[in-house]
Amino acid sequence: MSIIHVNKENFQQEVLQSDKPVLIDFWANWCGPCRMIAPIIEEIAQEREDIKVVKIDVDESQELAIQYQIMSIPTLLVVENGKVVNQSVGVKPKDKILEMF
Repeated sequence: MSIIHVNKENFQQEVLQSDKPVLIDFWANWCGPCRMIAPIIEEIAQEREDIKVVKIDVDESQELAIQYQIMSIPTLLVVENGKVVNQSVGVKPKDKILEMF
């Protein structure tokens, strides 16, 4: 699957109502560490059919960043059945990201 870009308009449908666990990448274009982790997130999206991978730009979706108390980026959240079940801040290797599930 490819990465889905999410904002407040499609967040409910793509994340909260998803029938699969969702990996959310809170990021921004100007963020160096976000650009470092991007290829890893893309790889996970391509390889794992059992999860949904979404990206949320904190500059474009500030209300979602505030709602989920995002203080630093990149922040990764795992959401299952509409609830956050895991969270990670900063650049992590692929195996550590996959351990979040």
